[in-house]
Amino acid sequence: MNNNLDLESAIAALDQYGYDKKHSSDLEQARNKAQMMKYIDSLDFNLRRLLILQEAVNELVENEKRLLAQHENIQTYKTKIINLSRQFNISYDEVLQIMKQQENS
Repeated sequence: MNNNLDLESAIAALDQYGYDKKHSSDLEQARNKAQMMKYIDSLDFNLRRLLILQEAVNELVENEKRLLAQHENIQTYKTKIINLSRQFNISYDEVLQIMKQQENS
């Protein structure tokens, strides 16, 4: 019977932990603007610190946008190489070799 009580206590504790994680104001749990606002408000930052936070977030957003654009450009470039290899019926690596030779001459 003691084992059942221990098991029930453990399950109750896990349930409570799951509930707390869902309803916490933790940034990791924030998935929308309202939750983010609640978390940021809980930090109780003054205007100066909020402006620094805004600047940091803006930099991170710009960096993520730049990385995304770079990734898209690379994918486009790879697709163009694949299309060239199909057009001339040669392998991807052969297209790269030809491009490298053209670059060197």
